[in-house]
Amino acid sequence: MTTISVALCTYNGARYIEEQLRSIVSQSVAPSEIIISDDGSTDSTLDVIRGFLQEYDTGSTAITILGGAANVGVTANFQRAIEASSGDLVVLCDQDDVWHVNRIEKAISSFDSRPALLLQHSDARLIDDEGEPLGLSLLDALSASREERAAINGPRPLGAFIRRNLATGATVAFRRSLLEWALPFPSNWVHDEWLAVIAAALGEVELLDAELVDYRQHGNNQIGVRKPTLRYRLGRMLEPRGTRYVTLASRSATLADRLETLPVDDYALELARNRARFDAMRATLSPHRVCRLRTVLREYRAGSYAALASQGNLDVARDLLQPA
Repeated sequence: MTTISVALCTYNGARYIEEQLRSIVSQSVAPSEIIISDDGSTDSTLDVIRGFLQEYDTGSTAITILGGAANVGVTANFQRAIEASSGDLVVLCDQDDVWHVNRIEKAISSFDSRPALLLQHSDARLIDDEGEPLGLSLLDALSASREERAAINGPRPLGAFIRRNLATGATVAFRRSLLEWALPFPSNWVHDEWLAVIAAALGEVELLDAELVDYRQHGNNQIGVRKPTLRYRLGRMLEPRGTRYVTLASRSATLADRLETLPVDDYALELARNRARFDAMRATLSPHRVCRLRTVLREYRAGSYAALASQGNLDVARDLLQPA
């Protein structure tokens, strides 16, 4: 029988945590355990959790609270919760969302039928702070194209994830064996992005085109989404370059270095190396726009932007127009 661990991280989430816990223990297939890792909350989050445990019948689901963390941040906090879990499958959980009743059931069905599947993620319904639907799904808000969705479910999902992450942690479940290669999480990556890209480099990834979570947007999300309108995209294109590309180059180099140590094929390793080279190029573009033209056009003609940039060929315009 497949055992399920829920890795739930909290930080000042007293307002929403009880509703989320109720949705977890009410699943059509109950989890074996819930590991709650609190990142030094200063509100009543832990009191609400303890009150819930006293009043609500959690059945056969064991619940462990890891407190005492000194505000280590979302990625390190999730690593702590994940490392404390013991299930065959680990399901990630945010404190302020609401699970649909079949979320765990859907995960078990996929992993039991596909031995090579390492990670699954899904769509989600976006809701506001009061739980009202926003009329938009997570994947639509991310402008996930039909081609991107098909690539993730195809034989080489790394091609999609090397460009940009589409696996939001609140929707992610993964096989415990993935941790052999994914841990420790690097400090310059977010946990969900890292798990997804490592899974895509090593095996199969599944994107379920189904809304299995109500993903709450309330203005205080540690990581949230916003619909990329034309105005938003133009604003991003014209904002100063700052340290964005230095950060991307650091992340890409970290990924390439990690894949060097893992049992990946030549395709995955070469793709990671190309992304690291490409990001290093972007990080060192001249502060003078006219001086960037030759390099950017060379990379465009080589297909680098289409294959490696998060916005594809739209990033050509960004690299040519952005002020230093």
